[in-house]
Amino acid sequence: HRAFAPLREASPLEPLDLFSRRQVLTVFELVSQLKKLVEKTYDFVWVEGEISGLRRPGSGHLYFSLKDSEASLKAVLFRHQAAMLRFALEDGLKVLCQGRVSVYGPRGDLQLVVDTVEPHGVGALALAFEQIKKRLEAEGLFAAERKQPLPDLPKRVAVVTSPSGAAIRDFLNVLHRRFAGVEVAIYPVLVQGDEAAGQMVQAINDLVEWAWPEVIVLTRGGGSPEDLWAFNDENLARAIADCPIPVVSA
Repeated sequence: HRAFAPLREASPLEPLDLFSRRQVLTVFELVSQLKKLVEKTYDFVWVEGEISGLRRPGSGHLYFSLKDSEASLKAVLFRHQAAMLRFALEDGLKVLCQGRVSVYGPRGDLQLVVDTVEPHGVGALALAFEQIKKRLEAEGLFAAERKQPLPDLPKRVAVVTSPSGAAIRDFLNVLHRRFAGVEVAIYPVLVQGDEAAGQMVQAINDLVEWAWPEVIVLTRGGGSPEDLWAFNDENLARAIADCPIPVVSA
C-alpha cells in the first residue's frame, strides 16, 4: 500500500493531488481569486468587435456585448466615460474598445470594463455627424418645404459670431461695400469649444424674442473639423429648424 502524503496547503489554481487534504473554496473565494488573476493579466487591452444587445438603463451606464463570428464578451461602459463619447453606440456598430478584463462577482461574469471606444474604420467625429444627420433627416428637418424664403434686400441683419474673429470683419466689409444702408446687429458668442453651441442656441432664441432682424447670419471663419464641431450640434440644428426668422449659415 502507498503511504499517505503529508498534509499540505495546495494552491486553488493548481490540480490537487489525490491524497492531499480536500480544500473547499466558497464561491466568493473562487470568483475573487479569478478576478485578481484576470485583472492582473489583462489590465490594459484593446478588443475589436461588433456591439450587440446594447442596454441603456437609467443609471447612465451602457451595457453590451462585443462579438465576432466565433465568440462574445460582455462589456460595460460607465456613465462618466459614456458621457465623453463623440458618437452614439448602437447595435451592429463595429468598434475598438480599450479597457481591462474583470470578473463581476455577483454573477461570476467575465466582462470588459471599457474606458475608450473608437469606431472601426471611421473617425468618431465623422460617425457622430452622420448619426445626427440621419436622425434629423428621418424627422423631416431637412425637407425642402421647411425652407424659408429670404427677403430680396433685408434692411436689418443680425450676425451671430465671435466679435473678435476674421469672419465678422470680412462680413461687414463686403456688406457695407455692396449694401451700405443695411443695419447690422452683432450678437457675440463663442464659435468653438464646449460652450459654443449652447451660446449660439441662446442667441437664436434671444433674437427671435427681440423680433428685430429680418435675417440671422450664423458665421465663423474656417478651421479643423474639431474647431467647427460646435456647428454640428443637434440642439443648434433644432434651434435653426424651429426659428421663424430665416437663418443663413456662413
